[in-house]
Amino acid sequence: MKQFGGSAFFIDRSDINTDEIIPAKYLTEITKRALQPHLLEDLILDGKEFDSKAPDFQAAEVLVTRSNFGCGSSREHAVWALEVNGINVVIGESFARIFRQNMFNCGILAIELAKADIDQLFKLTKNGGAVKIAVDLQQDTVTAEGGQGGSVECAFTMNAFDKELVAAGGWLAYADQKY
Repeated sequence: MKQFGGSAFFIDRSDINTDEIIPAKYLTEITKRALQPHLLEDLILDGKEFDSKAPDFQAAEVLVTRSNFGCGSSREHAVWALEVNGINVVIGESFARIFRQNMFNCGILAIELAKADIDQLFKLTKNGGAVKIAVDLQQDTVTAEGGQGGSVECAFTMNAFDKELVAAGGWLAYADQKY
């Protein structure tokens, strides 16, 4: 079974739309690899441009954010940009419905947690140091370990079919196994 988790990067903002995840000007690209350097390049945080070249972001395998991640258009390119950058889990309070399903179809976990749980995860970043997150898909748990100490464990729910999709590595891998 595919393993989910790794170094986490925290984006403390709600309503990050698909144009911010991958700008529309790159939708003409014909390979996922061509999208790689442009992930979140138009994101604005606290009135400043996001530094998508920052080493801690480049090392991330997990994104933790707030609510309504992936809102806007239903383009699959936004998920592909996450995938080609090695992001295997996005954790937030909520996701746009089509975006969340596109993530499952590509074998990426979209984990919805209560606001209180998200707040606890963000508190792990207050002391500095890297936060590592592990996901146990069979036990429906997210465990986060802060680099300067502290840990958080949260439970999540996901329907059985979506679990099978992501465990298989996405829709195509699932179909290869089942049909």
